[in-house]
Amino acid sequence: MGVVARRFEIYLVNLDPTVGHEIRKTRPCLVVSPDEMNRHVQTVIVAPMTTKGQLYPTRVPCRFQGKRGQIVLDQIRATDRIRLVKRLGKLTGASAAGVLAVLGAMFAE
Repeated sequence: MGVVARRFEIYLVNLDPTVGHEIRKTRPCLVVSPDEMNRHVQTVIVAPMTTKGQLYPTRVPCRFQGKRGQIVLDQIRATDRIRLVKRLGKLTGASAAGVLAVLGAMFAE
């Protein structure tokens, strides 16, 4: 059945195979799907995290494991739970609120 992830947990996720400009490799990703969905569906919605790239309105700055980076909400994707390699921690505070605000703005129109 796989891991039951919770919203705002960060997992190491195997994103390959990818196509074109999609973010590649195994990297930290933030779970953005709601807990109700995570309990009942075999997929989770994740947003890759990166320490590179430019800031865009769809990217939320964050600090995790001593590194500054971004949560790349313009690359959210549904992924099967079996791609979740390992739980790394949880996002809290202003960054978590920022994620919800950007997602709300992205899908409000």
